[in-house]
Amino acid sequence: MEKAQNRPQQQRGGAGRMPALQIVYGLRPVIEAIGSGQQIERILIQNGLNSSLLGELRAKMKEHDIPFQYVPVEKLNKMTTGNHQGVVATIGSVKYHSFMELVETLPENAMVVLLDHITDVRNMGAIARTAECTGVSALVVPDRGTAAMNEDAIKTSSGALLRLPVCREQNMKTVINLAKQYGYQIVAATEKGAEHYRRVDFRQPTLLILGNEETGISPDLLKLSDVRAKLPIVGEVASLNVSVAAGVFMYEALEQRQGAE
Repeated sequence: MEKAQNRPQQQRGGAGRMPALQIVYGLRPVIEAIGSGQQIERILIQNGLNSSLLGELRAKMKEHDIPFQYVPVEKLNKMTTGNHQGVVATIGSVKYHSFMELVETLPENAMVVLLDHITDVRNMGAIARTAECTGVSALVVPDRGTAAMNEDAIKTSSGALLRLPVCREQNMKTVINLAKQYGYQIVAATEKGAEHYRRVDFRQPTLLILGNEETGISPDLLKLSDVRAKLPIVGEVASLNVSVAAGVFMYEALEQRQGAE
């Protein structure tokens, strides 16, 4: 049986080593890893793969809602020199939570940040780092179409992704509606907003939505927001990097909350 292969650990600026991101390769080992309950981050499948076990793997992925991607064989060859049989699974160090369960345990005036299909790993890590520094209670990400929580994201976050609760959810609208039931205001950070970000009352429980780097917040999520807040921009560039915008919003929330104490 083929075994999981540990990738080299990454260094984090003077604070010790990052946990290594493990990979499992080979059709049967990956199927068994899913069945054993391991935290599968993503599965990469070789383009045009034809195997009798592929149907079983697809069924397992569907059953456990595991994100997957078809890739050229060269990508898999770079990840391992072993006989991967056209399949490589990554097992992340980030532990995921259920928002439905987590929301009941959060502080009364909690700040939750929902990342709507943030695809850049460095942006993901930078946002997580600022979130941890500013007292954000949790991050929420979709289970598909988002940056992988891999060693690069963890390193960029300076380990914040290992300390901050992260919820990976299938339906973002369900998350927002549940947050509303718990009394959260839904604030969408968008250049199309009408409200200046400093006029938003962040002293109350808040779910802040940050959108994709290219397209912004999805229209169906934007419709569910209570407040559409914007940052003032006087230059010719139409928008800020999402991690920079996130930092401005989160520090504004922190300043308001500290002032209320």
